[in-house]
Amino acid sequence: MCSCHSRDGRCVRDVVKAIVKAQNEVAARNHGCNVSCERSIRELLSPAQNGNGDTTIPFVLYCKDCKPFVASGVKHVNGTIHCIESPVFKAKKFVDGSSHCVKLELLKAERQAPCDSHKNKGNVCHFIDGATGFKSTGICITVDLDCFCGISCLGTTTPTRLTEADL
Repeated sequence: MCSCHSRDGRCVRDVVKAIVKAQNEVAARNHGCNVSCERSIRELLSPAQNGNGDTTIPFVLYCKDCKPFVASGVKHVNGTIHCIESPVFKAKKFVDGSSHCVKLELLKAERQAPCDSHKNKGNVCHFIDGATGFKSTGICITVDLDCFCGISCLGTTTPTRLTEADL
């Protein structure tokens, strides 16, 4: 039982509940988080907000150990093999007959200036900090979504094609 009351007779816990309720109402009016999967989906589907014709919601998956999932794949260009790593994906399609296996395309960050290859290697921010967009690599992997415990969606975009100059 609460023995400490404010002037109007409510416990501190009741005041905090009222604060949280008020904050949630304001957040709902402001569409919640600035960057979230719900917001990205809403922006992609809204013609008024998506007047630029974006086609993709890039996202990062987090493994059960809370670390970001970084996939790698190879691309053959003019007889040369290039290895590409990325924690950023585009969902392509669910595997036929499966509700949990999906084909993902690796997206490569597009930059105007090269990034420092030794800065925080393996950190998601290392891959996307300073990006001006994303390149579609054409490298796809199939994953079991049940193996992940988190997802972080980025803002909508339209990836451009990866060229030999991008490798």
